[in-house]
Amino acid sequence: MASIHREIEIKVKPETAWEALRDVGAIHTRLARGFVTDVRLEDGDRIVTFGNGMVVRERIVDVDDAARRVAWSVVGSSMTHHNASAQVFDAGGATRFVWIADLLPNEVAPHIAGMIEQGLDAIRRTLESDAGR
Repeated sequence: MASIHREIEIKVKPETAWEALRDVGAIHTRLARGFVTDVRLEDGDRIVTFGNGMVVRERIVDVDDAARRVAWSVVGSSMTHHNASAQVFDAGGATRFVWIADLLPNEVAPHIAGMIEQGLDAIRRTLESDAGR
């Protein structure tokens, strides 16, 4: 099983990053503009449209306010297994944003890792630009 772990430091307060991350139906407007272009909530899932045109159904597994962590799983795709989480940590007044994904088949890992890296860049840009308003 492929396991991808990426993190980035963002120059916003962790409370600000968490409020955007925990709003699971608004990641296209509050968290990762451009990387995600649309989100629809449907029966405990979110239907996510990415900037590259890919559409996936993500089952929201948990939104943990105490840990500042959201966990989800892609369902109904060509992947035989997928679970992921994003978590916000205090980095001395800034935010350390951690995204972890475990998936099968292993062959899709490079593509998913690239998407995660693009997503983290979009998250940093979105949160930092909104903080400057």
